[in-house]
Amino acid sequence: MKFFRMPSDDIRMNLATEEYLMDNVVIQEPCLLLYIQKPCVIIGRNQNAYQEINVSYLESESIVLTRRTSGGGAVYDDLGNMSFSFVTKKDAALFGDYQSAAQPIMKGLAAMGATGITVHGRNDLYIDDKKFSGNAMYTKKDRTYAHGTLMFDVDLDALTHVLHVAEEKIASKATKSVRKSVTNIKPYLAEAYRDLDTYAFRDALLCHIYGVSSMEEIADQELQLTGEDHQAIEQLFHDRYANPQWIFAEAPAFDWQKRKRFERVGIVEINFSVAKGLITALQIHGDFFGQKGIESLQDHLIGKPFEAQSIKEILSQHPVDHYIHQMTNDEFLALLFH
Repeated sequence: MKFFRMPSDDIRMNLATEEYLMDNVVIQEPCLLLYIQKPCVIIGRNQNAYQEINVSYLESESIVLTRRTSGGGAVYDDLGNMSFSFVTKKDAALFGDYQSAAQPIMKGLAAMGATGITVHGRNDLYIDDKKFSGNAMYTKKDRTYAHGTLMFDVDLDALTHVLHVAEEKIASKATKSVRKSVTNIKPYLAEAYRDLDTYAFRDALLCHIYGVSSMEEIADQELQLTGEDHQAIEQLFHDRYANPQWIFAEAPAFDWQKRKRFERVGIVEINFSVAKGLITALQIHGDFFGQKGIESLQDHLIGKPFEAQSIKEILSQHPVDHYIHQMTNDEFLALLFH
């Protein structure tokens, strides 16, 4: 397994690097990417920025906002968080199998004293009934990308100000406090690791994952980038992750909104307008995952008759679960028409 420690502490540059490596590195074996960044919020590919975060608070605190290319919910990172990504060949990982994807991280943490880690819900890692890691996954071409956050020493008070918690999630988790439902992993580590900063924690975790006693022993496994690589990453930074159009994806006003939380799927929200019996505008938001971009499903439906049988026929050719993982065509139809 190869690895790469991101040199930047800007989430936008790190996501650009991640995407570039995923598209351009020859994957003969799994690749583990690790990055640490200044305070920021990353929303999922399918989310509405204005609904998920407190934009005014972000601006007042100079917290960076960006959007990732995978699904899932909004997350807050600061220098107390370590993010990780596994890139594998598509046929080497089952889409949605977060436990397998996070297994090396769980194994390394267990070796550092954090035992009793479990996978809860669709994609979260828990310890002592509290979440410390959220994960997302997507496929592109012949590769699968599994990304996760790992809260080592995050400012939990800032977290409560930044993120809005959807009512559906509050109901499903029986809590009205973000603060009470999450934790840092640091207190659960063996005492020898509790005084480390996040960078030293990252390297110690890497050593345990590889089963070595020092970073020098695995120096030949770290990827090296060229000047040409850095130039391409810089362009991607400006074109996508620092681009307000990509981040906010502002939607027009819609006549109707349908919204529901599904246990297997997550929150699905459909905003749409109908004129003269035709769907004239449509956007689908939520914290769901999908192997294909939700924009493709939207394009298939816009301009079509707003009639159940017509939509059913379209979905028979373009199944919903390709775009919204584990959602059935019938569930989508029921949400749209009831």
